[in-house]
Formats: sequence, structure tokens, C-alpha cells
Amino acid sequence: MAWPYSSSSSSSNNAPQEKHEVFISFRGEDTRNNFTSHLNGALKRLDIRTYIDNDLNRGDEIPTTLIRAIEEAKVSVIVFSKNYAVSKWCLEELMKILEIKKMKGQIVVPIFYDVDPSDVRNQRGSYAEAFNNHERNFKKKIKVQEWRNGLMEAANYAGWDCNVNRTELALVEEIAVDVLNKINGVYVGDLDQQIGKYEELAKLQFQFHESTTKLIDLNNYKATVKRITELKMERSLRLLRLSPDMLSHLENSSDNKNFKLTKKKKKKKKLFLF
Repeated sequence: MAWPYSSSSSSSNNAPQEKHEVFISFRGEDTRNNFTSHLNGALKRLDIRTYIDNDLNRGDEIPTTLIRAIEEAKVSVIVFSKNYAVSKWCLEELMKILEIKKMKGQIVVPIFYDVDPSDVRNQRGSYAEAFNNHERNFKKKIKVQEWRNGLMEAANYAGWDCNVNRTELALVEEIAVDVLNKINGVYVGDLDQQIGKYEELAKLQFQFHESTTKLIDLNNYKATVKRITELKMERSLRLLRLSPDMLSHLENSSDNKNFKLTKKKKKKKKLFLF
């Protein structure tokens, strides 16, 4: 006899991969193995799909695949670090992000890691040094000015200053939650984990019941299945993003319905009394 309860949340290995929601622009030498890695992990823990470029062999021009990745994202997170402006690649990524923001209204979240936002905005400090080199080595002066204007624009958006007094762990978690809210997303990973554990428990309980045929074991299995149903309902409600008022109304409606059903059952019982 097959186990009668099956999960509806499992997916096929052949299912197409979902598109990313967040594009992360960063200077690899500065933050690849520390802040950006931690931030990417925090976003993934909230079930946010990210695109992060791990190509270490970069040329001067960003490829079409990366341009498409920027275009398809709902949010672009820009991690401004001390050497971000040294890279022409990073500056071109920035310009593409700002272009998509103007065209499609993409959300841009600047993060200032180990650098003052005013240094980015006004090209001071390490950013001044980077642009001095660009002025000397780059023939297209108009392009350099476009980069300057782009940095000024991006640094004026509401973002995150990492120099404030908090741990990096707390910071990346706060940023991840902020991004989740910006994409109008809801985290259900904790419920998925609980559902998965209860499904495994239900499977074992049913198998044990088959081997013993004891009623108490079947009741335990039924209680577990009921808990799975409750968790899946909670998951669905969370994904609906219902307000507290709507949830209260839903609960009241459910209570009234149960009350009416109870009254109806009592009336039926009275009919058969002799």
C-alpha cells in the first residue's frame, strides 16, 4: 500500500530555473569574499534570487549576458567600496543600471562599504585618485564625465552607510529584509522547512501504522497531516500579504462558519431523539 499523503511543494529536476530578482554590482577585489558574499547569503536565506557576477577575467566592456541580467532584475544593489571607481567595468555596470532605472523604474539600492557617501558623490578620496587616472588614460572625456554624473546620481539615492555602529551580520540582515520589502516579497523558507520535516514524520508514522495496525498510530499520523495542512494554509496566507485587519476578519468569518456548522449538527441530532 502506498503512502497516501504526498507533498505538492516538490519540484521536478527538469523545471526551468526561475529568473533572478536582484542584481548585485560590486568591486570583486574589495568585497567578493567578505561583505558581498555575506549579503548574497542573507538575500538567499530570504528566498531572494540573486545574480552575482563571478567572472574574474573581465575585459573593458561588459557582455550582453550581464546587460540582460541587469535589465531583468527588479532591484539593483550597488556596493560602493574604495576601489569601485577604479574599474571601468563597474562604472559601465553603474551606467547601465541607471539607464534601466530611467527606462523601467528599476529600484536602485546603494551601499557604501568602507567609504564615505560624500566621497562617492563628489569623487573625493580614493574616488578622486581613480578619476585622475581615468582622465589621464581615457581618451573619451565625455565618457569620464558621464561616470562622474552617474556616481553623483546613484549616491543621492536612499541607501545604506556601513560605517554606522553595528555588526556586519546585523547590517546584511537588515539590508536583505529591506530588499525583500522592496520587491514586495514574502519569506516562507521557515514554513517550508517545517512542512518538510512534518511530511517526513507523516511518512514514517504511516509506515509504522501499516506494520502494527494500531489505532493510536493512525491517529498520530492524522494529527501530523492536519498540522501539515495548517502550515500550508499559513504559508498561503503569508504569501497573500494580508493586513492584520484582513486576517482578523478572516478569523471571525471562520469562527462564525464553525459556529453555524455546530448548530446545524445539534439540530440534526435532536431530530433522531425518541
